[in-house]
Amino acid sequence: MKELAFALTLVLFGIGCGNQQASGSNEEQVVEASCGQCLFGMGKEGCDLAVRINGKGYFVDGTGIDDHGDSHGEDGFCNKIRQAKISGEIKGDRFKVTSFKLLPLEKKNSE
Repeated sequence: MKELAFALTLVLFGIGCGNQQASGSNEEQVVEASCGQCLFGMGKEGCDLAVRINGKGYFVDGTGIDDHGDSHGEDGFCNKIRQAKISGEIKGDRFKVTSFKLLPLEKKNSE
């Protein structure tokens, strides 16, 4: 009985931990998206789109860094960490995306 209670607690805790899903999930989730090299500190050369899920960065397959605007622009992935609604799954150390929607930046009160 204690094992069942513990298992239910783990399930309920997992449901309440925000939008980020466990690895292997194909459910839609909101994550941080940015340049893996410039802002997530992943790799050493070039600029590649990455997402951060549960605190870990994954380079993205299925969409590119410049497919969502100028990556080196003021609001681009090399200069800002953005929010994106994505679905797909983690395969090894990469995220295989099936959908990627960049969310609008939040407006500051002075704008």
